[in-house]
Amino acid sequence: MLLRDEVEMLRRVPIFSRIAPAKLKLLAFTSDRMTYKAGQDLFHQGDVGDAAYVILTGTADIVVASPAGEIKVADVEPNSIVGEIAILCDVSRTATVRATSPLEVLRISKEHFLKLLSDFPEMAVEIMRVLADRLNHTTAELTAARAAKQPQMAQ
Repeated sequence: MLLRDEVEMLRRVPIFSRIAPAKLKLLAFTSDRMTYKAGQDLFHQGDVGDAAYVILTGTADIVVASPAGEIKVADVEPNSIVGEIAILCDVSRTATVRATSPLEVLRISKEHFLKLLSDFPEMAVEIMRVLADRLNHTTAELTAARAAKQPQMAQ
């Protein structure tokens, strides 16, 4: 894939859509393009958060470990970003991301990702929107799951 193609793919990711092409070119140049086979993990729950990943092509599942085994909590599609929570919160990975098809990603180091945030405050606002949307979705699912258990608890 050519650098200009990677820049165009980055433009399709909502958090990068307002960044100048020259900065996106630098981001694409300083990022690592990686490929994964279906079934391979990008990272594991508990790993150190050293990078964020932009999904260029393919799909993945986000899974978390539980006492009952792994639970799939979300799907990831092209133009998505994963791994940013560990960078922003300076915590270990909160989930495992596993390719469900052949996957191409751009791996953005923690250093470059944080530099972009300081250079482009509008990117930080977009990340807040993405995270707020995820939290809203998770809250709705948790509410539905607890509501489904309510009748059983009353018996």
